[in-house]
Amino acid sequence: MNTLLHTCCAPCSIHCVDSLRQEGIEPVSYWFNPNIHPYTEYRSRKTTLEQYASSIGLKLIIDNTYGLRSFVKAVIDDLDHRCFYCYQVRLEQTARYAAEHHFDSFTTTLLVSPYQKHEALIAAGEVAAQKYGVPFLYRDFRPGFKQGQEKARELDLYMQKYCGCIFSEEERYRAKQLKREKERLQAQSVSSQQAE
Repeated sequence: MNTLLHTCCAPCSIHCVDSLRQEGIEPVSYWFNPNIHPYTEYRSRKTTLEQYASSIGLKLIIDNTYGLRSFVKAVIDDLDHRCFYCYQVRLEQTARYAAEHHFDSFTTTLLVSPYQKHEALIAAGEVAAQKYGVPFLYRDFRPGFKQGQEKARELDLYMQKYCGCIFSEEERYRAKQLKREKERLQAQSVSSQQAE
């Protein structure tokens, strides 16, 4: 089977590629991620994927669309639902490329992450499949997420700290800051109780 694998990053691709190869499917990796910001992050993830793909003999197709402006314009009025747009734009482009280049199916490494909205990904994949006439190859790769992440660390691959868009970066660091503040307040409360 000739399958186009939309690839968000090298660490997430590890289990997906291994799993597909175990099924006898040799995927072709497809980099299209206009949602990754800022540019330094985009470049780090792309470079890491290029190096990893080369090291495992994985064919890689690069679409260098860096979409900060278009992505922000598309999601700014509804940030709470930006992930749905993000899935849609990436999977539609993957399905379009798959149709134009006669792939038998397409799928995505996003299906490996327990942090993604899994059902929304499946829906976006099915819509793109219908629109472009190429089957969406669904696999629940999530059981291999931890193993893939461990292997990525062993290989010393660049590991991102947030999903991709500038808004997810903000949320990650804001959540971290709130957690530290909560821990500080709890420690102060314990200290004052002990002093009494």
